[in-house]
Amino acid sequence: MGASMQFRIGAARLSACAALAACLALPAQGGTTPAVGASSSMGEHGAGEEGGRGLALRAKKILVAEYGGRSVVNNGLLLVRNGKIEAIGAASTMVVPDGFDDVDLGDLWIAPGMVDLHCHVAGGMRDINDTVYLTNPGCRASATVTPGNSAMRRAVAGGVTSVLYIPGSGTNIGGQGVLLRTGFDHYDDVELRNPGSLKLAQAGNPERWIINPGRAFMNWNTRNTFKRGVAYAKRWEDHAQNGGAKPDKDIQLEIFKTLKEGKAQVSTHTQIYQVVMMTLDMIRKELGLPVYIDHGTFDGWRAGAVAQERGVPAILGPRAIDVPLAGFIRWSGSNPERIQGVAAGYQQMGHKMIGFNTDSPVVPQEELSVQAAMGVRYGFDNSEMDAVRGLTIVPAMAAGIDDRVGSIEVGKEADLLILTGDPADPRTSIEGVYQRGAKVYDTGEDERRW
Repeated sequence: MGASMQFRIGAARLSACAALAACLALPAQGGTTPAVGASSSMGEHGAGEEGGRGLALRAKKILVAEYGGRSVVNNGLLLVRNGKIEAIGAASTMVVPDGFDDVDLGDLWIAPGMVDLHCHVAGGMRDINDTVYLTNPGCRASATVTPGNSAMRRAVAGGVTSVLYIPGSGTNIGGQGVLLRTGFDHYDDVELRNPGSLKLAQAGNPERWIINPGRAFMNWNTRNTFKRGVAYAKRWEDHAQNGGAKPDKDIQLEIFKTLKEGKAQVSTHTQIYQVVMMTLDMIRKELGLPVYIDHGTFDGWRAGAVAQERGVPAILGPRAIDVPLAGFIRWSGSNPERIQGVAAGYQQMGHKMIGFNTDSPVVPQEELSVQAAMGVRYGFDNSEMDAVRGLTIVPAMAAGIDDRVGSIEVGKEADLLILTGDPADPRTSIEGVYQRGAKVYDTGEDERRW
């Protein structure tokens, strides 16, 4: 990680003049070819990493993506030290401290790493059985994580730096997800938080389980499991506060202690309006647990106003549209009489916390940015950079990790993308990726993966 790394801009992204300059190995217009990660004198630790020199990055635009705050710093300077963001501002108003490598990225942009809260490709899903019972809260996806697998390597190339790896949706509760970093090869380095969520699935896939349960039975059984789990968490809470006999440990219900404390959330595979409303009523209103919508497609957008009122984020995908097809009308009851953008529908209903997911491999993990692009294509208002926020800070907030990732703010982990433009524009290419200040991808030296 100590050697200098050159970020190339693909010829398709260059003007004809700049492309000619690149072919001649001459500086492109506006200065020298951008270089990232100047050599470090601190052994194996590169600039920006923990234990290495500081790293100063100058860029044409820095997409800060604060929620409710700044969107962009033009002609910006970003300081990274020990894997974290130390300072950000206009380059004209800042001075690079001693002990920092100073790197000018030229016309390239910097953006926060993207966050996907619906991933099934970070390990071997065949290594767990999440369909033993209709509810399996003790099952853990973390046992099957395969750091650095090919899907995660492509994820990095697509700018996805954090994922929620979750069990499948063959039952109402598939088990516990785990939040992971995508750019490293060892489990201790990739784990961001465990447990990352409790996976809940309603309607659709669980109806195929052994006895073909209907929605009424599934709702009863799910509510029963959650009530037992909340009661279990309360017994432990009472023991911690008041002493007395120690409750028996139940590994199936341990996750509910974490949920009750607000240290994890329920991620809900829920789509059509009816079952989105059941999530909002049962999990949020009745049980008071932290939850977010983790599909919300078809006509789920019709519940957008209620979701906003109850503080439930909507992380949408992989379907981007609600269409008036006879089969969908019979199944969901929705007849939009137009091609209705799902993200746009939530937005039109007054919802503010809208993000995007892939449900990888349904949509390949590296194509998360395309999900946001599709949202905009079908009416999502991006005038305030909400598509970028839907890829970064909104899912980070939904998962409760926004104090660590999701935006470029002082004190957060330096998960950074070096790119040619707006990450929600499919014409943009990712030229480099940092995680916790470490360079994990560079098209100047690595083969372009996507």
